[in-house]
Amino acid sequence: MEEIDIERVEEVDLDDPVFVEGLPGVGHVGKLVAEHLVEERESTLVRRICTEHFPPQVTVDEDGVAELADAEIHAVETEGRDLLVLTGDHQANDNQGHYRVTNTFLDVAEEFDASELIALGGVPTGELIEEYAVVGAVSDADLKEDLEDAGVEFRAEEPAGGIVGTSGLLLGLGGRRGFEATCLMGETSGYLVDPKSSKAVLEILEDLLDLDVDFEALDERAEEMEEVVEQMQEMEQGPAPGEEDLRYIG
Repeated sequence: MEEIDIERVEEVDLDDPVFVEGLPGVGHVGKLVAEHLVEERESTLVRRICTEHFPPQVTVDEDGVAELADAEIHAVETEGRDLLVLTGDHQANDNQGHYRVTNTFLDVAEEFDASELIALGGVPTGELIEEYAVVGAVSDADLKEDLEDAGVEFRAEEPAGGIVGTSGLLLGLGGRRGFEATCLMGETSGYLVDPKSSKAVLEILEDLLDLDVDFEALDERAEEMEEVVEQMQEMEQGPAPGEEDLRYIG
């Protein structure tokens, strides 16, 4: 296998597509959004990308069939502009690989004549939150107005330390290559997978791209995570006053 191998799965014609990235990161915020778009809309796998910069492992499906770690790009039809959605379970595991793999993603975006890209992720707060804001960053200040109108917040020097990984490089490299590049980051504790933060980001996308989104699956995942959080909080607090401690001490 070459350093980066691009499998051309299908060829499709798209209407003024927007490239949307949702790889694993803080709270899996972007990954959940990307997977939701692919699963809930009519989508077609168009490119599969394998690289030696991904972890040396395979995934095994329910039939016991192994597949090399990869990233997938799906064409998603919408009422307005079509989408090219990047999903996967991994990011590159070395600095050089991040640059080379991100440039490959941008090559695919150019191949499908996408001029705009939106990277998705999370910005950690370090604590559980109730109201989920979406923080933005852009490759050019002229892009801010429409995002602010949609409810995106721009905060000086936040996220602290900048944006790392694919999302950050899509902004930096994409901007240098002439893309209108945006990053949308949902606030999240950073401790758990966060469907509520993903929903906040998806609502912004719905407004920006004039999408009609069904949130039911995300809402169900959010309810499941709420139960997990409640159980964790109960464990941290210990038995309520007057409750018998049934732990065995030997």
